[in-house]
Amino acid sequence: MVAELPAGRWNYSTAAHLLNRAGFGGSPAQIEALARLKLTDAVERLISFPALPPGPSAPAWAKPDPDRVEHLRTYRKAGEEERKRLQKERNQRHREQLLELQHWWLHRMVSGEHPLQEKLTLFWHGHFATSVQKVKDPYLMWRQNDLFRRLGGGGWEPLLAAVTRDPAMLIWLDQAQSKPDHPNENYAREFLELFTLGEGNYSERDVTELARALTGLTLDRDKLEPAERRRLRAAGPKTILGQTGKWTTDEVLQFIANHPQSARFITAKLWTFFAGAAPDSTLQAALAAEFRRQRGEFRPLLRTLFLSEAFYAPPLQRQQIKSPVQLLVQACRQLERRLPPPLLCVQIQRNLGQELFNPPNVKGWDGGAAWINTNTLLNRHNLALLLVTGQNSLPALARKASQPQQPRPAKRLQRLTRSGATEVARLFAPEARHDPDLILAELERRLINGTYSERSRHSLRNYLAAQDRLEARELQGVLRLAMCTPEYQLT
Repeated sequence: MVAELPAGRWNYSTAAHLLNRAGFGGSPAQIEALARLKLTDAVERLISFPALPPGPSAPAWAKPDPDRVEHLRTYRKAGEEERKRLQKERNQRHREQLLELQHWWLHRMVSGEHPLQEKLTLFWHGHFATSVQKVKDPYLMWRQNDLFRRLGGGGWEPLLAAVTRDPAMLIWLDQAQSKPDHPNENYAREFLELFTLGEGNYSERDVTELARALTGLTLDRDKLEPAERRRLRAAGPKTILGQTGKWTTDEVLQFIANHPQSARFITAKLWTFFAGAAPDSTLQAALAAEFRRQRGEFRPLLRTLFLSEAFYAPPLQRQQIKSPVQLLVQACRQLERRLPPPLLCVQIQRNLGQELFNPPNVKGWDGGAAWINTNTLLNRHNLALLLVTGQNSLPALARKASQPQQPRPAKRLQRLTRSGATEVARLFAPEARHDPDLILAELERRLINGTYSERSRHSLRNYLAAQDRLEARELQGVLRLAMCTPEYQLT
């Protein structure tokens, strides 16, 4: 059993902690609305998201192309120069689409009605880390993102089955290239080590045998759909984790999904993502037992996690370093402002070290202390300047694959690159705008949901004391300074 948080400890501070971790934070009004509910009702509201949620419409191109086969035929028949032209057009189209896709997802995080669903989607994107740099098709990346959103709160076994057959994953880890006489081990290895069991809980023979069991699963490249081809299956029995059989794809996935170590592994990883620290052995065992009792369903596990007293332990609150995505999205929600335009969002993501749909490797982003170094800390401070004042001091980016390279009309370029300032007067009650103590209290309540250190409070008070007046410009200054404190880098 996992002990629940006592009712007497449910308040503004713990509600803020829940909204920060199970979503991307929010304004004081949003936190207060959550705190007014009972804890059980607050958690239920967060976890009760639909498989097909409302929100910003998917990009217009995010659907199968009925002319894909004809386009491929035209490309294959074209001469060398025509192929170069067609490939250049395709690359440009994909750059545009990726830019739109990244901004579309960030917009869902900022303004969507179901923050936990988007936070889970982000978790699965890091867990099953897949990069557009190899997949080379934003449509397939959108499909995978949509898969995580639809299935990420459901069952472990169906999720693993869907990810294993996902076209982007089939390309990313080379399962589409696996042959019966030369089984490709890339997917089998990462499936055991990174996705389901963890390092040290399988053998090299398990990798080889799982790769053999998955032969026959490939990709129909014309239709961009998974395909099971029996003639490509490696013959004979396979022994995996001590069990021998003539495994079908579904059978072997079901077997590993229901393995006791799989429950221990995935529940510990989810706890670490949301709570910000690894569970101790007792808690890990309790979470895994609950997960197995719930037949591998994630929604009941998340309910247990967010109701638990351990999740709200003081050492876990306001100690998780914000990822770049969390930093950007949470800031927009706290400042009650719009997301910056697409090209600026790409600039922000890259300079802070987390570009959506482009993780550094199959392990995803390291997270934690890896988010902060001399360069990224300066860029975090520059992000505060951008969001508060609209001034962009982030380093310019070298041209990369996801940056559009064709000239743009001036007005459209401005829409893609210009960020407006935050309307700071709306963030402070009229009676607080000229009272340094009330300004400081509002900054703590809105930005960190807690108390600044004496050093940070001293810096903020000195700034306020040095101002002849406290109008919009000065409020921008103190807001930006508050977002550059060490406390603001944590959630």
